Amino acid sequence: MPIFSLPSKYGMGSFGRESYEFVDFLKASGQKIWQILPLVQTGYGNSPYSSVASESFNPYFISLDLLKEQGLLTATELKFAMSNSETIDYGELYAVRYPLLRKAFSRFDKTNKAFLSFIRKKAALDYALFMAIKYASGQKDFYEWDEPLKTRDPKALKKFETDYKDEVLFWQFVQFEGGREWKTLKKYANKNGIKIMGDMPLYVALDSVDVWCNPSLFKLDQDFMPTKVAGVPPDYFCEDGQLWGNPVYDYDEHVKDDFSWWTNRVKKALSVYDYVRIDHFRAIDRYYEIDRGMPDAKRGEWIDVPSKELIDRINQTVGENRIIAEDLGIIDDGVRELLKYAGYPGMKILSFAFNGEPENLYLPERIEENSVCYTGTHDNDTLKGLVYGASDWDKGNLYSGVANSLSLMGINKYPKTDLELIDAIIELGYACKANTFIIPMQDVLRLGTEYRVNQPATVREQNWAVRLKKEHFKKSVANRLNKLSKKYDR
Repeated sequence: MPIFSLPSKYGMGSFGRESYEFVDFLKASGQKIWQILPLVQTGYGNSPYSSVASESFNPYFISLDLLKEQGLLTATELKFAMSNSETIDYGELYAVRYPLLRKAFSRFDKTNKAFLSFIRKKAALDYALFMAIKYASGQKDFYEWDEPLKTRDPKALKKFETDYKDEVLFWQFVQFEGGREWKTLKKYANKNGIKIMGDMPLYVALDSVDVWCNPSLFKLDQDFMPTKVAGVPPDYFCEDGQLWGNPVYDYDEHVKDDFSWWTNRVKKALSVYDYVRIDHFRAIDRYYEIDRGMPDAKRGEWIDVPSKELIDRINQTVGENRIIAEDLGIIDDGVRELLKYAGYPGMKILSFAFNGEPENLYLPERIEENSVCYTGTHDNDTLKGLVYGASDWDKGNLYSGVANSLSLMGINKYPKTDLELIDAIIELGYACKANTFIIPMQDVLRLGTEYRVNQPATVREQNWAVRLKKEHFKKSVANRLNKLSKKYDR
């Protein structure tokens, strides 16, 4: 359940009341884990997998009601932020939310002890400088800045910080408040028996704090432009492949640094979440790179990674018990071997299971314990969208495959309607051997394609813009989940 999709009168979910109410809903539902999407500040396309800073909190997640409780905003000002749009309007959010955050900052006590401690630790200073320089430059990407700032000349940075003190402090305040609200929310969730599973994108954006501060760790030219970019080759779903455009890592440099950037990143993620899912895990074994400037991902090259050395360092630093690997996509023996070596549970997607192939590894009766089972992910259509949009042939496979799995797993049911089929797939997830079973809220609620979170390799207004309504979270839904949790001892 993404934070941004939670029902809110301000156009987008936040760390405020709606999150606490969702924790209460989870507790009443007998659930133990809440998986969320990355909490980072988003940019073009609004994807949480492309951020200006991989260790940031999205300013939009700051609760306006909590700011009002602190005396930093008024009820009248909050009215300007109210929105009943069916989906998230990011343009409206940008126009309304930042002026309100600046208004709140103007009233904030800059001598607050916790804030002063945050400033002294320089926890978000690089982020704050990055955002302040970006605003001062007219929103230019960092590789277009003046040379001293682009190359992080210490004297130039110090002078900028002095000249733009209030602007830098504002962005530090944004991260201070976002982090404070998140920690309080997570503490409430943990207190109520709910652990948080976060998500760590494998790659970072080119125009980001990560690349600006560590250019040597990426394959860049002297102008800080990538020589190679990330993506995946053509497959069944996309004939041109996917050209993501992120800069790829220069692992020769990471080896020299004993993978400290990587281990620090994972360590920081696990200070924010209870568990973390590493996105696109297959690229830790081998990754696909394409020359910058290519129109698509058809022509690229697979590059080996010093994967076992990297995994060793991560596991030595944080252990393997709190990491989940997103092992989807083009998976080969190398990825399977690395996953086994790492000890991380992989992902099994029931939406991919019932295609008529008896050897399909996603069939619920074939799922092993050390895995996390899902009905689908944020990149898949919802179960209802899958079922209702299936051809006669595919739907026949769905019905016969689900019926066969139910029989093999000793569940005395036979779905006769599409809604019964959806419920049966969910029950198979509860019944399978996977240590953890995650259900997207849209599937719990039997919602259709219009509630799909993202369609990969597309830039659609609907991507990352789904909003659920308060009336979706009925007691009857909680009771249904609770009953299944007890029945299968989850």
